[in-house]
Amino acid sequence: MINYCRGSDYSGKKIEGLIEDVDSQIVNIRTKSLDVSFNELYDMYENEELIIAPDYQRLFRWEPEKQSRFIESLILEMPVPPIFVIETDDGIYELIDGLQRISSYLHFRGIRFGENKDELVPLELSGCDIVPDLNGYTFETLPKALQIKLKRSFVRMEVIKKESESSLKYHMFKRLNTGGELLSAQEIRNCTIRLLGSSGIEFLDKCSKNEDFKTVIKRIGEDKFKRKYDQELVLRFFAVKNDLDDYRYPVTEYLTRYLEKITADEATFDYQKEYQVFRDTFHFINSTMGEDAFSGKTNNGTVKQAFVLYYFDGISVPIASFIDRIVTYSDPSKIKNAIEKIKYGKELGSYKTGSVNGIKTRIELFKKGVQEALDT
Repeated sequence: MINYCRGSDYSGKKIEGLIEDVDSQIVNIRTKSLDVSFNELYDMYENEELIIAPDYQRLFRWEPEKQSRFIESLILEMPVPPIFVIETDDGIYELIDGLQRISSYLHFRGIRFGENKDELVPLELSGCDIVPDLNGYTFETLPKALQIKLKRSFVRMEVIKKESESSLKYHMFKRLNTGGELLSAQEIRNCTIRLLGSSGIEFLDKCSKNEDFKTVIKRIGEDKFKRKYDQELVLRFFAVKNDLDDYRYPVTEYLTRYLEKITADEATFDYQKEYQVFRDTFHFINSTMGEDAFSGKTNNGTVKQAFVLYYFDGISVPIASFIDRIVTYSDPSKIKNAIEKIKYGKELGSYKTGSVNGIKTRIELFKKGVQEALDT
């Protein structure tokens, strides 16, 4: 006979504790649901009662055809997914999910919006495939009856009330947006982390504008600059420099967690001193190696016009470790030669990976080379 009660005291206490933990978090979330018309959303946006943060606005990327099909869905009274907003202390709503849908409607109504707002013209419907005759219309040329129908179409709005705990607002925003529309990891961080505080994101932005840094990462390409990859490289530099023991692969969550920690003051981070280290590190790299710093070579010795991520952390972090000595060192060419010897040597080949062992070993190789150059 099976004894179903065996261990029941322990299991019961464990389950009871789990239920209490869940209940305590539920208490910290205050929500309400509203059915609102798109015309109400338009008015709220115009009156600054519905806010879409600039970093979030820039992620509006639906093509005109996709925007048009959404407008067609509204006219045909098709159900649409809910949108999520956070209620601020002064009662204003801030959009945290539903950007592409809300922006499409605002665009159709003539509001210039998003990453290329200066070039944006009112949306002319195209790609409507259920009622093709809608194609070619703008809001102003749409028949009055359809304008009214569109204005009166509604959507469920889920409101995270201002009484909710701020960290839970952040986690909700993060989870809602992680699977977003063609967003890079850093673009998501820039939107979500702001709910914990703006200091970390503003610091990354400041560092990314440093001219020496911009020069040595130039080969990442224009598209990656647009997707804030330069800011992700700044974050990677500081995370690997300061928090290598917690490095995890894949790296996306590791970087996000480090930014959370410095933003929420869970980790010591002296912004002034860290910026000085960053500035001096990339000034040295630029002045000695320039645009070739993080590029490899072909078999015949020609420098490739491509950025190599594993050179980036392998070189920049060890230099930062010795930057106080480097800035006063009399022969920078010795350090450059030591770095290039490792960079193009055979030993590094096995450690050009994102694994824990790969990143830790290559940083140690470069550190050893820099230290030996400084000690001679």
